[in-house]
Amino acid sequence: MKQNVLLCPSPLRYGAPQFDKIKEDDYLPAFEKAIEEAYRDIDAIVSNPEPPTFKNTIEALEFSGEKLDTVSGIFFNLNECLSSDKMQQIAEEVSPKLTRLSLYTLFNDKLFQRVKSVYSQRRRLHLDKEQARLLSRKFRSFKENGALLDEEGKKHLAKNSEEASLLTLKFGKNVLDATNDFILHLTDKEDVAGLPDYVLEEAEAAAKERKMKGWVFTLQAPSYSAFMKFSPKRELRKKMYMAYGSRCLGGKYDNTAIIRRILELRMDSARLLGFKNPAQAALKYRMAKNPKTVKTFLNDLLAKTLPYAKKDVERIEKFAQKHGFAGKDGSRVRLQGWDFAYWSERLRKSRYNLSDEETKPFFRLENVQQSLFDLARRLYGIRFVEAKDIPVYHKDVKVYDVLDKDGSHLALFYSDFYPRESKRGGAWMTSFRDSGGIPEQRPLISIVCNFTKPTPTKPSLLTFGEVTTVLHEFGHALHGIFGKGKYPSLTGTSVTRDFVELPSQIMENWAVEEEFLKMAGRHYKTGEVIGKDLIAKIKRARNYNSGYAFVRQLAFGITDMALHTMPKEKILQINTPEDLERLENRLKDKCKLMPAVEGTAFCPSFNHIFSGGYAAGYYSYKWAEVLEADAFSLFKKNGIFDRKTAGSFRENILEKGNLEDADILYRNFRGRDPKPEALLIRDGLTRPLRK
Repeated sequence: MKQNVLLCPSPLRYGAPQFDKIKEDDYLPAFEKAIEEAYRDIDAIVSNPEPPTFKNTIEALEFSGEKLDTVSGIFFNLNECLSSDKMQQIAEEVSPKLTRLSLYTLFNDKLFQRVKSVYSQRRRLHLDKEQARLLSRKFRSFKENGALLDEEGKKHLAKNSEEASLLTLKFGKNVLDATNDFILHLTDKEDVAGLPDYVLEEAEAAAKERKMKGWVFTLQAPSYSAFMKFSPKRELRKKMYMAYGSRCLGGKYDNTAIIRRILELRMDSARLLGFKNPAQAALKYRMAKNPKTVKTFLNDLLAKTLPYAKKDVERIEKFAQKHGFAGKDGSRVRLQGWDFAYWSERLRKSRYNLSDEETKPFFRLENVQQSLFDLARRLYGIRFVEAKDIPVYHKDVKVYDVLDKDGSHLALFYSDFYPRESKRGGAWMTSFRDSGGIPEQRPLISIVCNFTKPTPTKPSLLTFGEVTTVLHEFGHALHGIFGKGKYPSLTGTSVTRDFVELPSQIMENWAVEEEFLKMAGRHYKTGEVIGKDLIAKIKRARNYNSGYAFVRQLAFGITDMALHTMPKEKILQINTPEDLERLENRLKDKCKLMPAVEGTAFCPSFNHIFSGGYAAGYYSYKWAEVLEADAFSLFKKNGIFDRKTAGSFRENILEKGNLEDADILYRNFRGRDPKPEALLIRDGLTRPLRK
């Protein structure tokens, strides 16, 4: 009988997955075998006749279910970027089984007693720092997840967890399906007049893929954002905007009931565990500690930045009115959601003489990626060498061997940059395997994005915003690549949610540095290096609309925190899409900069908090921005390629994972706590506002 490739040790270098041999039919039997083995691992710890020790209990628990980790690491990552109906069905079948295994472990009283016994002896066990940290985290995990509940409470929590895992899957599938379900198909040249050539070429290629004539625009980020920025056809912009903003708000992919039930389950589970609400449960061990701190943090930033955001909108409205945006009778008309990107782009071009059309030819994807590799080499001495002998899961994916400055292997790095219908929107970093193990295995790291595909006449060219995005995800990747330690649950990006964005967001700062731009910016036709004049324009435009962007991000964080601190009776009032829309508008009202658009809402497609890991954690982006702005000021002081500063950042932040609390790690690097004003200064939000 043929062996299941997912269950066999990979013969490839570094144990890389055999993507060329894995079939969809392999997943379910692999999960079944791996889950059985994981149960046996737990039972072996529990039935061990020897007294509990760190090695036979804590370390054994850390490394239990290794085959399941391998299968899950491959399957769930591919289900995000190479999904299918069959993959979704497998996910729905497997997720409850994984939840039951997790609860079998966490609710196993005999196992908990062994963990508790080791924990009670911790001061006389002579553990090293890493072992002590693992012990405390294992003990805390049992307590946090219901080990102290009575049997009835455990059953209740188990039922909630199983249902929630299925609902989050369904939520994400609905968003993917709703995104793919809409296209704007245009055949009249009048309808595409005014769009840049590169946008038209991409839309024509999208039409040809579907065997259609003319041009096709989709709700995937490169297509949608380009159309909204450049199309002068207001009614068509409105059509796109409404399609995007109403995804999963009513209709066949409606997420309203799913949102209500997820919130209800999270509240119920938090209460079972002794917390007032899900936010309190989530924040207890994060840097912020509690919802009050987060709300104060967000509201303080809102008070400081809202005047700048309102000024940004007012400035764009005045520009639009001056250039023909008005009612039929000449009366003043407010900009609507489908107008903002278009008029904002026109003002930006007018003010800075800068547009995507001017910058995109300089940012060929392959060259930008090489500039990331060169940046990592200059900062940390590491090299990326394409590994053509290692298989990938899709023809668009490339894989690289990451070598340290002494030539030793650090990680494999996979890049997956182009959109496809089987891939969810957005950009993210993930891992097929984390660092750790005895003997230690190095990680398998991946970044996944949705950048414009090459066309028959042009390579993939990035907007400046996309250059910033790929720097962000590369920062996450470096965090995973540099992770050190024996225990996977403590390495790499396994840190608190409000700290994990520091390594990613700090990388965005290099996007406006002249030395980096000269590395990344090279004209795809002529090879000409981006000039000083264009660099100067990019730098001048850096903080264009920074107030608006800042408040928009705060609105997401404020809404997330409000949803996860909302009383249960309020949750139960979400019965229809209209209820959800009204609730969202009320929660973000203090952040409102433009008129609410009836029939739209962002919550129904808010993957981060309903299908990802950012529930009660979206504030983390702004929290970590404070850290990274303050941290980058040290690079600015010492030199943006200063090896000593970079070495300290690697040693104290990137390599350490979760070996110490985040605030300690930050102080070890910076020598002090962060100064919040660094972020406002960098974003130009402390300058006097002109009337």
